[in-house]
Amino acid sequence: MILSRNLSWKHIIYYTRFKLIYFIALSISVYVIHELFDIRSLNIPFNAVATLSTALAIYLGFKNNYAYERWWEARKIWGLIVNYSRSWAREVLTMIIPNGENEAEFEQIQNRLLYRHIAFVNALRVYLREKHDYNETNIKEIIEVRNRYGEIKKFISEEEYAETMSKKNPPNHLLKLQGDDLKTAFENGWLSDFRFIKLSETLTEFTNHQGMSERIKNTPLPRPYSFFSRVFVTIHGTLIPFAFIEELGWANIPLSIIINFVFLALDYIGERTEDPFENRMDDTPLSAISITVEENVKEMYGDIDLPRRPSMEMGVLM
Repeated sequence: MILSRNLSWKHIIYYTRFKLIYFIALSISVYVIHELFDIRSLNIPFNAVATLSTALAIYLGFKNNYAYERWWEARKIWGLIVNYSRSWAREVLTMIIPNGENEAEFEQIQNRLLYRHIAFVNALRVYLREKHDYNETNIKEIIEVRNRYGEIKKFISEEEYAETMSKKNPPNHLLKLQGDDLKTAFENGWLSDFRFIKLSETLTEFTNHQGMSERIKNTPLPRPYSFFSRVFVTIHGTLIPFAFIEELGWANIPLSIIINFVFLALDYIGERTEDPFENRMDDTPLSAISITVEENVKEMYGDIDLPRRPSMEMGVLM
């Protein structure tokens, strides 16, 4: 997630460079052909291009609204994960009550329920950031963070880690293990019927949050929106230099570049925000949220080994 108020021109140029080079080269070529070779038939009526510009601006506006809705929904889902994580820690600490028997096992289960939850949040982060072939852009990201399941090892036992890694959906399996421990706590008399149901309901909320996140991850923005926005921006940018060359001469070059950059930036905004779980600088900051959950749960449990809060890198929080 980009936090800096001023975007880095290094980032902007990096991600738009190929089309910018095309538009710059085209603008210069149109001027050279028109002026030096005196070919006057290159001119296109301004009204035709202006109509296309209006239609394209409306189209990009709708697309960007849709893309932002996906990004904002992802952020709301992970905000709920933070809230329910705090509730989960409080319920585990206050509603699972020892009865004087098996004190050692009681403490182990309480510990597992808390630290395994931290593992679940981090496993879900890694699971969502795994790349799908249909979302591959072949563009190397300027900023990426490590995305490996090995980061959950410190929160669960080696046996649980090996078992979890053998599953196709590791975070879902961790929730299943949480349910097993709740069942054990109920059977040992540490949970009443009511408290067992309440904790199970909180666990179900995490399943819901995972499912909502997977829905966004596995259902891309309808492809015609993305495809035709790229096509229309390219067509529009190709026509722009021909609309002003007769009246502006050499000034057509900078003007065409500026107009094309505006539409290119609008398209870029939508394309970079429509998929919020791709481990990119524009994404929902899953790493930072995961650390917030770890910090909150550990602090409530009384663990003084709190994680270090992530710092911004080039104005970006991952």
